[in-house]
Amino acid sequence: MATSQTVLQGEDKAEQGELYIAFELGDKQWKLSCSDGQRGPSRYSVSAGDKQAVLDCIGRAKARCRLAASAKARSCYEAGRDGWWLHRWLLEQGVDNIVVDSASIEVNRRARRAKNDRLDADKLLAMLQRYCAGERRIWAVLRTPTVQEEDARRIDRERQRLTDERTAHINRVGSLLVLHNLRAGRIGGRDWAGWWKSHTEQVPPVLRAEIEREVERLVLVKEQMRAIEAQQRQEVANNAHPLVSRLSQLRAIGLDSAWKLDKELVGWRSFSNRRQLGASLGLTPTPYDSGNSQVEQGNSKAGNKRLRSLLVELAWSWLRYQPDSALSQWYGRRFAAAGKRMRRVGIVALARRLAIALWRYLQHGEIPPGATLKPAAA
Repeated sequence: MATSQTVLQGEDKAEQGELYIAFELGDKQWKLSCSDGQRGPSRYSVSAGDKQAVLDCIGRAKARCRLAASAKARSCYEAGRDGWWLHRWLLEQGVDNIVVDSASIEVNRRARRAKNDRLDADKLLAMLQRYCAGERRIWAVLRTPTVQEEDARRIDRERQRLTDERTAHINRVGSLLVLHNLRAGRIGGRDWAGWWKSHTEQVPPVLRAEIEREVERLVLVKEQMRAIEAQQRQEVANNAHPLVSRLSQLRAIGLDSAWKLDKELVGWRSFSNRRQLGASLGLTPTPYDSGNSQVEQGNSKAGNKRLRSLLVELAWSWLRYQPDSALSQWYGRRFAAAGKRMRRVGIVALARRLAIALWRYLQHGEIPPGATLKPAAA
């Protein structure tokens, strides 16, 4: 008689393996898609931010896949409004989590494709399994900032929002005044109180009250901006941000620009070469070369848009304040005598070269050739 394998009562039947989890994060609900790579996905819905419900779903998924409670769990989700707290919490729970760039996720190229949270979670789950199997170039995994690095970026981002709000208030007041053929020189400036007092009677009472409330909000925004700027200057004076101080020594780069370059780029990321730097800024070319078709599609624009626009502004400023530098002379030879369109194209190329030069300046202390420093304060 053939000997059959006997399964003992109470023996641990858990299988060795790993659990893969994909999160699709919504405002009110989260979708979880879980699998061990052998079985089809099990899907769960939890209230957004309910950590205990997430742990319960992980436990149920392990039981369904017959995995031990101590089995390794790997997860992923797309970067979005929930930020990094979920990533840090998952790591604390022993889950090996990654945060991926949503723009790097491959999609179906058909004209119409079905899309919902369940399908998105299943797609992320399949890609996570491929990534863990060794297909590392399937998407872009984001570097996780520390809590301090993430918090340090808040000052500049708040100031940028206040700048936009200030512009909106000024434009709104100007538009309301034009309704009665009134045009103030500098709304909210030093001469505003006197100008408004002399023109108040030309504005109907309801509109007058609306303008005064708008100006009150404008004054509050300006006060908050001054407080933030004073805090930045004080911290730089105390040498709390050495990279900001070094960048500010170069002519054409002010405190605000140096602060943004530090907190958004060089202060929390390390680059191995200039291509990685350009890719993080979205300033790398995207050629299309297939068969007989060869087209240059322009810059990828896949990086940090705040820094990309800032570097273009700095490139114009560099031409003005560093005319003898090698970068400015290169631009003059290549684009200064060309038409208006080519000069705009050239300024983006200059912005890319300037980013590389500033990176080398901070990493190796190499001052851009021909560039000058600001005179030391007395």
